[in-house]
Amino acid sequence: MDKIVIGMATLRFLSATMEFSAAMLMLYFGRVETAFKINATLALVGPTILLAVTSMGLLGLAGKVSPVGMVFILAGVSLIFLGLSYLKNLT
Repeated sequence: MDKIVIGMATLRFLSATMEFSAAMLMLYFGRVETAFKINATLALVGPTILLAVTSMGLLGLAGKVSPVGMVFILAGVSLIFLGLSYLKNLT
């Protein structure tokens, strides 16, 4: 197996473990205020994992994708974050 694929999958397993643990903590504490704080913490972790996994994937594709294709991929990732920040401003 490719080391980059293993790294990407490992980060996603870590993310899933944190999400599951957060859900269990929300149920354990049973208070909206505490659940909201836990969710806010996850909101910081999610984009970090997304960036890390995307960066690893781009590194793995660096020699296989044309420069124009790489620009489109980077533009797509940028648009995801732009869209998320726009939605954040609406609420």
